[in-house]
Amino acid sequence: MMASQRIYIISFALLWVLCGVITDALATHISKPILIDPETDYIIGSTVIIRGWVDYNAQPTSDVPLNFKLTRPDGTLAVDQTYPSDQEGRFEFKFDTKNAMPGIYQLTITSHCLEIHRYACTYQNQTLFIHLNNP
Repeated sequence: MMASQRIYIISFALLWVLCGVITDALATHISKPILIDPETDYIIGSTVIIRGWVDYNAQPTSDVPLNFKLTRPDGTLAVDQTYPSDQEGRFEFKFDTKNAMPGIYQLTITSHCLEIHRYACTYQNQTLFIHLNNP
């Protein structure tokens, strides 16, 4: 009876250690765009400027790819661009509205992970509705 209890205790301890190792192996890198005081109302003819920074595991990080998708009020895609955050982990999105139609545009900014962390990346995004009005 003593031997079976010892085997049970050792098996339980090994299982507990193994679960801890697996949990660490599955840890992810979280990359999230953070918008800085975004303006949402613009007049046709002005330039939409949206600024922010990349929160990459709780700190600003440079060279993190960001995808910017701007959808027109009719559902068509106006912009689909990807470029990296700057050396301070910041980004800036600009959209010239001189030939744009009035209405509500949807901007979705998706933050990716650095190349070395793509295998364990948690992609997050921010969505902003931009109201474009006639002058």
